[in-house]
Amino acid sequence: MHPVLRLFIRQYLGVVCAALLPVIFAAFLSIPLSLGGHPGEPRAVDAPIGI
Repeated sequence: MHPVLRLFIRQYLGVVCAALLPVIFAAFLSIPLSLGGHPGEPRAVDAPIGI
């Protein structure tokens, strides 16, 4: 593999990972907060459902 191509791929993957990490972090924090619990957890029958 050409050294310039190797450097480009490394930089490209670094940018992609740096862009995806905040999105994944925000999703894993916001989904349980908006649902009022983690997906798959049993909920009480009288628990209010958020709008």
